Amino acid sequence: MKQKLALIGAFIHSPHLLVLDEPFVGLDPEASFHLKKMMRELCDAGAAIFFSTHVLEVAEKLCDKVTIINNGKLIESGTMEEIKGSHSLEDVFMEVVENERQV
Repeated sequence: MKQKLALIGAFIHSPHLLVLDEPFVGLDPEASFHLKKMMRELCDAGAAIFFSTHVLEVAEKLCDKVTIINNGKLIESGTMEEIKGSHSLEDVFMEVVENERQV
């Protein structure tokens, strides 16, 4: 309930910018569905949302732009299409992480 209350507080004033850290953690499937819908509606209305997530499928479905950070280092940044091409975001991330380990 704390997560839901924090999100309600963030959305209630129709902000132009939201910065969220792992917003889906602790939410049930129905609340996650509604949050995704609210995020998309807010962006479609001209707002920007920066959020961190370890759930790459969510990022792939919701984000127009993505940045991959590994160990505090910016590795990739661009539109979703530029970053993933014909692959999944998970595949790209795993390749980037593996390449970073070899360096």
